[in-house]
Amino acid sequence: MFYAVPLSKRSRGWWPWLAGALVLCTAFSSAAHGEPAPAQRPNIVFILTDDLNTTDLQRFPNIWNLLARQGASFSHFFVTNPWCCPSRSSILRSQYVHSHGVVSNRPPTGGFPRFRPMEESTLGTWMHDAGYRTGLMGKYLNQYPMGAAWSYVPPGWDQWAVPVTRLYQEYGYALNENGTIFQYGNTAEDYLEDVISAKADRFVSQRGTDPFFLYLAPVAPHLPANHSPRHEFAFAGEPAPRTLSFDQQDLSAEPMWLQQRPPLTARAVRRIDTIYQNRARAMLGVDDMVGRLVSSLQQSGQLDNTYIFFASDNGFHLGQHRLEPGKTTPFEEDIRIPMIVRGPGIAPGSTIDQISSTVDLSPTFAELGRASTPGFTEGRSLVPLLQGRKVPWRDAALIEFVHAAYSPLCPPTYNALRTAQYAYVEYETGERQLYDLYADPNEMHNIAATADPQLVATLSARLAALHACSGASCRIADSTLPSEVRLARAPPARGGGAPPFA
Repeated sequence: MFYAVPLSKRSRGWWPWLAGALVLCTAFSSAAHGEPAPAQRPNIVFILTDDLNTTDLQRFPNIWNLLARQGASFSHFFVTNPWCCPSRSSILRSQYVHSHGVVSNRPPTGGFPRFRPMEESTLGTWMHDAGYRTGLMGKYLNQYPMGAAWSYVPPGWDQWAVPVTRLYQEYGYALNENGTIFQYGNTAEDYLEDVISAKADRFVSQRGTDPFFLYLAPVAPHLPANHSPRHEFAFAGEPAPRTLSFDQQDLSAEPMWLQQRPPLTARAVRRIDTIYQNRARAMLGVDDMVGRLVSSLQQSGQLDNTYIFFASDNGFHLGQHRLEPGKTTPFEEDIRIPMIVRGPGIAPGSTIDQISSTVDLSPTFAELGRASTPGFTEGRSLVPLLQGRKVPWRDAALIEFVHAAYSPLCPPTYNALRTAQYAYVEYETGERQLYDLYADPNEMHNIAATADPQLVATLSARLAALHACSGASCRIADSTLPSEVRLARAPPARGGGAPPFA
C-alpha cells in the first residue's frame, strides 16, 4: 500500500492550449496498408522498456498478438548509445550523443543533472505545445531528481508518475505523482509495473477534445529484474539462448578489452540462465500492461485512432562473446532493439527493413501530431516508412559510447557505424572491428585487419562525417554511402541473416 508524504507541492503553470479546430491528418495510402487514417489527430502511446534485447516476442502473448501481429516490426532498429541515460536523452531531443552531451548515467558526464538544462525543449514540450495532453509514467532519466526537489516535474508534462527512490527495485519506492510524493510498500499490489499500468489506463480512458501523448516507461526487464508474484514460476529451468557466439572460443582477432575476457565458467553460465529467466518473468508484467492498455483503449473507443509504439532504450547481452550479462558494447545484442508500431493505416504483420534509430522517434511523434520540432533535431520521421512509401532514406546508423571510469567492465570509448552489410567500430585505443553481417551475422570474425583497405577507409570516412554532424546535416551524412559499398552484395533472402527478433 502507499501513503502520501507531506511535502509541499511544486506549483506549475499550465501551458496555453492551442486554439482552433483540429487539422486533418494525412491519410495513409492504399489498401495494402489498411484503411485511411481518421480525420482527427491521432493519440500516441510510446512504451519504452529498459534493457530489452531482440528476444523472441512470441513468448509474450499480448505484445505479440496485440502489437506485432497487428502492426509493423522494424528489423534494423538501433540505439544511438547502448546505455540508458544517453539513449533516453537522444529520444527526448532527437539528437546524437555527441550533440546532447549526456554520455553516461551519472554526473558530471551524464544522468538527469546533465540533461536538465535542456528540458525547456524536449519531446514533452513539443507535443504539449501542439495541443496534446501529455503524460510520462515510469522511468524518466537515471539519477532523477538529483539536484531538484523530489516534487519537481519537468516542463511539458501534464501527468507525471515517476519514481524518485529505489527505481530498479519495483517495490518500496517513492513516486512523484504530479508534484506530490507517495510512498509505496512491498505487497503484490505495490509492484511498480502494475501501479503505472493502472495510471496509464486511467490516462487513456479520459475523454476530451484534445488528443493524448503517453510516454509509458516500465523498468522491466532491467536487473535485478524483479517480477510480480503471479509470474514467479514462469520460465522455470529454461536456459538462455546458446547462440553461436555464446562463450565464443576464439577472440584472438578482437580488441584487447575483449581478448582479456576469460571463458565463461559453469557458475557464470548458471547465473546467465537465472538472469534470463528473471528478465523473462519481469517482461510478463510488461505484457500484462500491454494487454490492459489495449483493452482500455478499446473500451473507451479510442483504439482505432491510437498509435502504439513499443521499443527499448538499449539491448542486452547474455554470454555472447564471453561477456557476462550487460550492455554498452557495439555488438548487435546491445545496439539493435525491438521496435513495433500499430495504428491507423499500418499493415498488420508487416516488416520494415530500412535502417532506423531511436533518434527518429521524436520526429515521428511530432509529424503524426502536427507538432513543430526545433532545428537542432537530427533524426528522421518514420511516418513515410509506416505509410509504406518509398522515399530516400539513410544507409547507416551511428552509435557512440564514452567509457565511464565508474563502470570498469564497459569497453573503451568507441564510435560505430552500422550499415545493412557491415558493422564497423573505431576505439579510442586505435583498435577496430569490422564484421560482414551477410557472411557473419553473429559477429564472430573481425576482418578489420584483412578487409579491402578502400572499404575500411570508406567506412571510416562515413563514421567521421556522422560523428561530426549537427542538426539537419546529420540527415545528409547518414545517407551518402557510396554505391560501391552500399550495393557491394545483395542482402540475404528473407529468413537469413539477422531476423527482426532473433
